[in-house]
Amino acid sequence: MIAKKKSRTKTVKKKPAKKKATTKKTKPRTKTPATAGASNLNMPTLGDLAPDFSLPSNGGGQVSLSSFRGNHNVVLYFYPKDDTPGCTTEACSFRDHHGRIAATGTAIIGVSPDPVRSHDRFKEKYNLPFTLAADEQNEVARKYGVWVEKNMYGRTYMGIQRATFLIDKEGRIASAWPKVKVDGHTDEVISAIADL
Repeated sequence: MIAKKKSRTKTVKKKPAKKKATTKKTKPRTKTPATAGASNLNMPTLGDLAPDFSLPSNGGGQVSLSSFRGNHNVVLYFYPKDDTPGCTTEACSFRDHHGRIAATGTAIIGVSPDPVRSHDRFKEKYNLPFTLAADEQNEVARKYGVWVEKNMYGRTYMGIQRATFLIDKEGRIASAWPKVKVDGHTDEVISAIADL
């Protein structure tokens, strides 16, 4: 009977060793997604001086944020891609309310990673009356903290987070919408402009 008890004790000792090996394998998997993209959460906050930029724009031009300082407020909106459903709806909404926005001394600049030739087609197709800037290297998106890790159908990748910043005439962030829902967004922006 003593021999049977010893064999049972040996079997019980082997099980915890197996659990430890399984736990070690899962730890690296949980660390990678938690830290990935964390450095992109550097979005400017209300009252901050808006990061300046100069980018190629539609029609072969160049747009610089600093050129508006002292004269115009700026609605700076970031969107993922020209001529896609959500981005088209958003652009057309800004188009439809452009007169009201412009009347307040506010300019609109749309920014995406698309090249200028894509912006030109998008602008012409939907008769967009405002500037579209090409941030092909995502440098401006990083400055504004909107170049983030995204997940679609189980695939992770880096991309633009749809976001809008209202910049006042002094060049400071007056309002920010870090995760834009397209429906009703233009009305929110117009309301924020009215409060300046």
